[in-house]
Parts: sequence; structure tokens; C-alpha cells
Amino acid sequence: MSKVLKRRWRSEVASGLPRRDRASCVYEAYLPDPLVGRAIRLDGGVAADVADAETAIARFDTNATALADTEALARLLLRAESVASSKIEGLEVGGRRLLRAEAARTLGDEATDVTAVEVLGNIQAMSWALHTVDPGDDITLGTLFEAHRRLLAGTPLEEMGGLIREEQNWIGGSSYNPCSAAFVPPPPEYVRALLDDLCAFCNTDTLPTVTQAALAHAQFETIHPFVDGNGRIGRALMHLVLRRRGLAVRVLPPISLVLATLSQDYIAGLTATRYAGAPSSSAAIQGMNRWVGLFATACRRAVEDAEGFEGQVSQMQAQWRSRLGSVRRGSAADLLVNALPGAPIVTVNGAAELIGRTFQATNQAIGRFVEAGILQQVNVGRRNRAFEAPEVIRQFTDLERRLASPTGDTRSSQPSRRVPHRAAPGACGSDSERRG
Repeated sequence: MSKVLKRRWRSEVASGLPRRDRASCVYEAYLPDPLVGRAIRLDGGVAADVADAETAIARFDTNATALADTEALARLLLRAESVASSKIEGLEVGGRRLLRAEAARTLGDEATDVTAVEVLGNIQAMSWALHTVDPGDDITLGTLFEAHRRLLAGTPLEEMGGLIREEQNWIGGSSYNPCSAAFVPPPPEYVRALLDDLCAFCNTDTLPTVTQAALAHAQFETIHPFVDGNGRIGRALMHLVLRRRGLAVRVLPPISLVLATLSQDYIAGLTATRYAGAPSSSAAIQGMNRWVGLFATACRRAVEDAEGFEGQVSQMQAQWRSRLGSVRRGSAADLLVNALPGAPIVTVNGAAELIGRTFQATNQAIGRFVEAGILQQVNVGRRNRAFEAPEVIRQFTDLERRLASPTGDTRSSQPSRRVPHRAAPGACGSDSERRG
């Protein structure tokens, strides 16, 4: 039975801070029920939404073949999902800025864009985790710990990567005490057992996959096991569940882009799962249904927009081939057309490695792309030469803008959060963000 634990906070903060930051108090920490063995009862409408979401995800994963290189689509959607997950945590970075930081890092330049480094860490952590867990594999604590270690690598909190917190944490209120916090997770002595239960739950096959992913994510956010990065690892976990169950294996739906748009409902949905009392109570059942229903809706919306995005990228590739003229099958130019959407900023060496061709053949192909207006030369890092595909970046920006709009069209429905400005065709300006 879930319960609230009353604990006393004794402040050791020196004077000089506002009263609320210096306060001692009795606070309430939430201890959730374990997930394994809990009876899950979905309302008819929510169960139907879950079934629709699973059908949509499975269809997208099976039919994502319009792009000649499905891996390119997977990389694009992984990047979009990681950017959105980071954005929920307040890490704002536009697509072009992120891609140039990524290219600079591959060239060995020391990172100077702190925000971009954190988002790149999220991409790397999620990519590593998704390539570690195959359908049918167990999701282990070791996987979550290593993903967290990679997430915090290169940040001021790097030494805390992969370690369960040993102190009480909280969400909202003062930075110095939990007295006015919006939510206080379980005390540290309960965290390991709750994580063991969570992993055991993730490795069962009795629930619908979308329901399981929704509940696993909510439980992880409630446990809040790390000093930082809980939201990003928790959203990676929902994709691990979808992958382990074989529902989303080839490409991942950008669910976090939708959750970022529905931010208030997202927080309210997670909060609704934190009932007090028995899991069979009406409050527990209603809260669970509210969250699972919202999550299923976000999954379906993510798939719908990702399918449209895939079609647009495929059309863009067809236009590239027309502008390039004759492209021999299997040539460096042919392979670059397929791979470029997943790597919109490349160096010659990087592109050669990506498509498995020689430096000379790749350099010649890039020359053709520049002449056709598909690529343009840019400088990244310490004046390193790279090549950028602005049309891909515009498509990436438009996807984020569509998913930020409640109706899927920012022209008719204003975005509900900050989004990148839509650049004019042919423009290659900044990543300024705005509403509208």
C-alpha cells in the first residue's frame, strides 16, 4: 500500500538567505506501491486508445521503408526525441546549433556549448541504451546506470553518473530544503528495492506494451533515483520497453515531442498516478487510467507526425536525385542521398565512414551535391570544413513545430511551447526560437 512518510528536515544553511531557504520543517515523502503483481484495470476507452497506439507504432515500425536508408530515419527521430526530452528539462538548443556542435566534437574540438553538450549526452545515452536492449532481452539496472553515466559524461555532475542518490531529493520549491516542494520522492533507503521491482516489471509480458511503458515511466519518475537526469533516463526507459516487447524496433516514435507540447497534462498525468492507499482504490484506478490514456494519445500523435515526416524526407531525396542527374546505384552519391537525412552536417571523412567509400569517391560526391545546391560548405569548431544540408534541417525544424501545435499545424494553431523559427527556403541562419 502506497503511503506518505513524514520526515524532519533540519536546516544547516547559514544566514543570508531568504527565510524559506533557511527553514527546518516536517516534510512528506511519497512511497509508491511496487509494480510487480499489482492489478491493472483499464477503462474501456483507455484500453481502446492503447490498442490504437500499439497498432500505429507497429505499423510505422514495419512500414518505415520509404527512405532508402531506414537507419537515417532512425537517427533523425532519435535526435528529435532526445532534443525534446532535453527540452522538457529546460535544455533549449536548436537543430543547427546541435548538429554543428556534434560535428565539431567528431573533429576533436573541445566542446564550448554547454547546453549542446548536455543534449548530445542525451542522444548518446539513448542511442547506447536502445542498441543494448534487443527484443526479448531483459532491461537491467546495469543498463539504466550505464545510460545515466553516459548522459552526465562531460557535465559538472559527471562523477554522479550511474550512481543511485544517497540523499533526499525533491521537485519544486526551494533549492535548499523540501519544505515547500511540489513533490518529494521516496527516501534514499527505499530506492534500490523500488528499482529492482521496476526492472522486474519491465521484463514481464502480461500487460499491453504501451500500458507497460507508460507505467514504467511514471514509476521511474516517482522514484527519481538519480541526482540529475531522471526525466531523460525515464523517457529513455519507455522506449526500452517498446523495443524489448518488439513493438518499436527499427525506428522510435518521437513521443517526448508530444509530451513537451502537452507539458501541463504530462505533469498532471504523472501526478495522478501518485495515489495514497490501496492500488485497488478508485483514486488509484482513475489516476492510472488518466496517465495511460494520455500516454497512448501521445504515442499515436507521435506516429502520425513521424509518418508524415518520413514521406516528406523521401520526397526530398527524390528531388535530390533529379537535381543530381544520373546517379549510379551503389555509388558514393547514391549512398550519400540515402544517408544524408540522418547526418545533415558532415565532413568528407565522416561521410566516407558513414557510407563506406573512399575519401576520394566521397569528396567527388560531395562536390556534386554542392553544385546541385543540396550541400553548402560551413565552418564548425576551429574553422574545420564541413558540409550542411539545410533542407534536412528545415524538415527537422518543421517536425518539431508541427508536434508543438495542438492541431499539428502552427499556421492554424499556435505552438504551446517555444519552437525554432521556420527559416525561409534557402536561408541558413540562426536557431532562434519563438512562439509562432
